[in-house]
Amino acid sequence: MACALRYKLGKAVKSTPSPPIALAKAWGAAYIPTVTRPLIDLSQGVPGIPPPPEVLEAVGKAARDPANCGYGPMNGELSMRTALAEEMKVTYGENTDITPDDVSLTAGCNMSFVAVAMALADAGDEVILPVPWYFNHQMTLQMLGVHTIPLPCDASNGFMPSVELCANLITEKTRAIVLVSPNNPTGAILSPALIASFSQLASVRGVALVIDETYRDLITTGAPHKLFGSDSSKANDWEWRKTFIHLFSFSKSYCVPGHRLGAIIASPLILEQINTVLDCMQICPPRPIQAALSSLLPTIRPFIRDTAASLAKRHALFRSILPDGWTIGSQGGYYAFVRHPLEGVSALDVSMRLAKEIGVVTLPASFFGFGSALGKASDGLLGVEESDDRWIRFSIANVDEECLKEVTERLLQCERSFRKC
Repeated sequence: MACALRYKLGKAVKSTPSPPIALAKAWGAAYIPTVTRPLIDLSQGVPGIPPPPEVLEAVGKAARDPANCGYGPMNGELSMRTALAEEMKVTYGENTDITPDDVSLTAGCNMSFVAVAMALADAGDEVILPVPWYFNHQMTLQMLGVHTIPLPCDASNGFMPSVELCANLITEKTRAIVLVSPNNPTGAILSPALIASFSQLASVRGVALVIDETYRDLITTGAPHKLFGSDSSKANDWEWRKTFIHLFSFSKSYCVPGHRLGAIIASPLILEQINTVLDCMQICPPRPIQAALSSLLPTIRPFIRDTAASLAKRHALFRSILPDGWTIGSQGGYYAFVRHPLEGVSALDVSMRLAKEIGVVTLPASFFGFGSALGKASDGLLGVEESDDRWIRFSIANVDEECLKEVTERLLQCERSFRKC
């Protein structure tokens, strides 16, 4: 049993909400599984399939190479940065203007966000986050003493952030607008036009536009946006390096979350500051995964396209078999954001009972700052009525189609069971 500490803890971290995934896992641990009714974990966004065999083979080979056991460049291997810069043309178009000097690699996209936040903002500054937000973004800002300014989004427009409302939130203390597309937790996919409007707002108001595009390769309708090209904005003087900061994770597209590789694409002027942060936090990003992927990126594109098509099919299936009363507000990437049908019952209570009694682990919207959250930092930010606190995130990427059918059958059972209480 832990004993009391003789030293004090820092207030910034102590006051930050605890990581919610651990709480959801604890709910799931209370469920008693059977052979026919195993635990189904749809809480954390995890690839439901392994990486391609050639990636596994290349990672193993690279891990056995003594040359990859030493330190590397703080911003990543040149070969990997070059490969990523070229691969970006596949996603964003041949006119994509990115060089290896615009790229820094990190030990995962969460580290990318921490490093960018530290380079952009000081304690007391402000950063605008659409709500529901990705909880690690808000947690990072709170630990740094940066004020999170919530940009409310709701189901009436598919949880899309409003440019007009965002403009009203910008003050002299605002340092950045942060977007996630496809979104976590809602799955909402921001259109290229909407992203262009945010880029124009950020440029005119002199703040950074930071977009976390972890799930970008799961968009099947074309390029996520045109910000990297010279014709990306109506403004004649648009130059993406002056305003835009792109964040990326290799975890989802390449199914390698355990190998922790992320990226920041931005002007070399801010990367110089970011690399100072990275030198203190990571020394260098993991080397074996860089060595493995640097020569494989073009060959893995068919695997990524197949994964995106498979997930699109899974989203359609989930939408078609979801029980009556369970309403999808938005979906895309790994997630479906669903409103449960039990009036007067919070999403927190429903998610907890789903895990403990039905064996389906999900995350309630309150974990993402929507209404009451895990700590004081997000209590009542939107003034959401208790009756509206019914949104739940399902990570449908975690399971196959048959398992997804089992999930919806259990949702029917849970509704009947919960209504009796």
